[in-house]
This record gives sequence, C-alpha cells and structure tokens, in this order.
Amino acid sequence: MPSTLSTCDLCDEEIAAIAEGAVRALSPLLRNFGRLQHFHGQVATVQCFEDNGLVRRTLETAGMARVLVVDGGGSCRHALFGGNLAAIALRNGWAGIVVDGCVRDVAELAATPIGVRALGSMPVPPRKHGVGQCDVAVQVQGVWVRPGDWLYADADGVIVSARPLHEPGASTREV
Repeated sequence: MPSTLSTCDLCDEEIAAIAEGAVRALSPLLRNFGRLQHFHGQVATVQCFEDNGLVRRTLETAGMARVLVVDGGGSCRHALFGGNLAAIALRNGWAGIVVDGCVRDVAELAATPIGVRALGSMPVPPRKHGVGQCDVAVQVQGVWVRPGDWLYADADGVIVSARPLHEPGASTREV
C-alpha cells in the first residue's frame, strides 16, 4: 500500500517508543528497488538462506496489504526475490517486501508498483528447496522484526513498530 507517512515524522513522535525498543529503525544499507518508494503494512516473515521456496509460497497467499520481511541471513551469493515474484506479490495484494539479502531483475522491480528493499542485486538465482521457516521472529541486519509488527518505508529509511503508527497530528491513542 502506498504511504504518505514520513518515517522522520513518525520517529519524531515516537521518541519514547524508540528508547523502549518498540519502534526500531532498520539498517540504512537497505536500498530501494521497487517502483514504490513509500509503503507500509503489517508484517509477515520468512527466514531462509539462499533458498526462496518459502518466499514464493508466502507471496502466493493473499497479501492483504502486508509487507513480507525476509531474513536471508544477509547473504549476497543468491537473489531471494525478482521480477516473477514481484508480479505474484502485486497480483496477490502485498504492499512490499524487505529482504536481508539480494534481489534480481532490477529493471522489472523498478517497473512494478510494489515496495522492495534489499541489500543489493545479484543475478545468481536462489535455491528452491523450500527450506526455512514462516511466521517467526527474524533479524534484518541485527534488528528483530516479528510477525504482526508494522513496517513503514520511505526515502529516509525503514522503521518497524510493535503497533500501528499514525500520521503526525492524528490522535489514535486513547485518553
């Protein structure tokens, strides 16, 4: 889902939550590869290493405007996401994907209206054995991300929160 939420504004409003660890910023090493620079949604997770069988299986389900976070162990030897999976993700309603690893088919990703963040690009395809885990707490460059967290991405970076955040000035907290 496209987002106009500014990660800088959200962080300004969530100083206490950042100090408590309820709002966390992901590594600035993540690069934008998708057509959508701004996206947000509730998190689903996959943990895998150089094998994207579970990534595909997850993206073949209804996305419901969620963001898939893939803990690929930071490997840059095999891509875990590319143009074919981007088309599947778009068709099934995923807002975006964040990969602690690499992507491929960069021109196709740039043309697809979905959010994509990853460490880099790598033309070598993934293994396809379906090894890994779904819906578990994962790490992206040392930052924990859990299923059900909320992820917000824009030109300034990527943040995750244990709860949905709101646009600055819009009160969503109970008094």
